[in-house]
Amino acid sequence: MKVNAIITAGGTSSRFGNKNKLLEQINGCEVIKYTVDAFNYANVDEIIICANLSIMEDLKNLFKDYEKVRIVEGGQTRQQSVCNGLKADRCDYVLIHDGARPVITTELINICVEMVKENKALSVMTKTIDTIKEVEHGKIVRTIDRAKLYNTQTPQAFEYDLILNAHMRFAGRNFTDDAGMVEAMGADVYVIDGSYKNIKITTLNDIELAKIYLSQMG
Repeated sequence: MKVNAIITAGGTSSRFGNKNKLLEQINGCEVIKYTVDAFNYANVDEIIICANLSIMEDLKNLFKDYEKVRIVEGGQTRQQSVCNGLKADRCDYVLIHDGARPVITTELINICVEMVKENKALSVMTKTIDTIKEVEHGKIVRTIDRAKLYNTQTPQAFEYDLILNAHMRFAGRNFTDDAGMVEAMGADVYVIDGSYKNIKITTLNDIELAKIYLSQMG
């Protein structure tokens, strides 16, 4: 039984600044290295990084000694990048994770590996704690009950054939996460409780927060 991980690294970091955020260093280590290291120590067989061409050589140098890591070209969208990763190697189960979420733990990854064998599709999520308002034309039109609301994180994990079929069925669309495609096919997606520390690096302010969390993890 083979379990792969796909790490998305195909973005341009347009909201971050003039440097790709995945190569930004936190405490002397690149953001994506923290991410990949967590998977490298987990119960996965291969780690496929779907990379933007502009950082392909940097990633090859960074992970040249990692036996599990394979780097492939990403796509124009996140959905296309993940699809490239799925086509790169068949497996039984696959975990899909944002390269820009470095505060992920090997423990949570291993929980996903075990749970997906039972549930076929799952997503790491956290309960929404803020009050959510729907706004139109600068005016609040309603307050949404947050009791059933969750914030989506990664990893998301799937039976390989299930998620590959979803990508083939919805090719050319622009889903923002892989679970959404599986939901659109009418299949069940289960929830695993995540951590509010499992943030996605988007701006320079996120780097400062990740620095605190990663320091706490040692």
